[in-house]
Amino acid sequence: MAESAEQVNEAMRRSTKEWRDAWPLDPHQDPYEVALDYLDPAHPALFKANTVLPWFERLCAEAPVHKCKDSQFGPYWSLTRYDDVKYVDTHHGLFSSDIMNGGIRLGGRKLEAPPDPMFHLPMFIMADSPAHEAQRMAVAPMFAPSKLGRLGNLIRARAGTILDELPRGETFNWVRRVSVELTGQMLATLFDVPQEDRHKLIHWSDTVERISDPDYFETFEDGFQELWKCFEYFNALWQERAAAPEQGEDLISFLARGGATRNMTPSEFLGNVLLLIVGGNDTTRNSISGGVLALNEFPGEFAKLKANPGLIPNMVPEIIRWQSPVAHMCRTALEDVEIRGQRIRQWDKVCIWYLSGNRDEQRIAEPNRFWIDRPNARQHLSFGFGIHRCLGNRLAEMQLRIIWEEILKRFREVEVVGEPEYLNSNFIRGITDLPVQVRE
Repeated sequence: MAESAEQVNEAMRRSTKEWRDAWPLDPHQDPYEVALDYLDPAHPALFKANTVLPWFERLCAEAPVHKCKDSQFGPYWSLTRYDDVKYVDTHHGLFSSDIMNGGIRLGGRKLEAPPDPMFHLPMFIMADSPAHEAQRMAVAPMFAPSKLGRLGNLIRARAGTILDELPRGETFNWVRRVSVELTGQMLATLFDVPQEDRHKLIHWSDTVERISDPDYFETFEDGFQELWKCFEYFNALWQERAAAPEQGEDLISFLARGGATRNMTPSEFLGNVLLLIVGGNDTTRNSISGGVLALNEFPGEFAKLKANPGLIPNMVPEIIRWQSPVAHMCRTALEDVEIRGQRIRQWDKVCIWYLSGNRDEQRIAEPNRFWIDRPNARQHLSFGFGIHRCLGNRLAEMQLRIIWEEILKRFREVEVVGEPEYLNSNFIRGITDLPVQVRE
């Protein structure tokens, strides 16, 4: 059943704490003790505690196409096998990403009409053909091979400076000192904003994933009000660059002159800017952090890497598979569809779990092993497939490759010396704190 604009507006004004507390869950409980119909792998507490993988293991074994009857996000289907995830991701005529049909996140529902524009942020990843392709093409030149090639030396210089400034013999948070710093600097370059403003971009990126977290925002509306500060900042840049006599080579300039993007509404403009910020920040930074953690959990692989740095290009996609920085995407069924004998009805919400598919033993050999010289390492799900495949995947891989090349030039050890902390999100599989020490 479609939701009205009034229902959405009211939901956005509710207390985030009440919303969270209405669905308590012990993230350390045994998933085999939960009735299968009520197994809810999307509960954010499982991601905050990093205990979700056994839940996916059970679903893969017993119900790879599974319907959770009730959750804080409403009823939804989980697809946990590699082939099923890829099937939904590539059948755009059967499964919609459009925001009016529920978008790409859990909790979205088919809308009768757009709600208050403050809460309704369209973006090209939440659009179907042909609107999706038209808006995506406006910014695609930023990620052309020729442009990425020119960024390589800049990434290397910045990575070197960041690593050289790290304290020796002291514990520090790798996420903030390295992962966030490198991706933040590159974001500022892609948008052509002053480097001192990169922290604003990181803050708005963090806000997107923390908008439902009562530790940060009392209501959903409070979080959205913070995001509209992002609109104010970038709208001023838009006006300036749209009027410039010479065409700029940055993301805002590309949007300002794109045929499908030059006349966007304010909410659509903000949505696309936030998409580019999150896409350029959260996924790469969590892969950088996840790689350090994985190599500490598998010290034999770290020894193999130090003995043969030529393995870095193959290790990069293995890190991205292992971390799966985007844990899931959602789609909405446009008609009744049968998958593995389960009837998914029109307008049902379908969650495709990249994180689970990347650990599917039917497609990934020894999936719970981090294996830096894994054969066919690029055959992971993390970038998605079809028309929504990650636009910046090559830039992400280049940043990962270069940072590890520079790490190995400087350090014999990057040792994790404390417990990592994780983001309270089922969408971005994020690491917020990773205490480490480096040794030359």
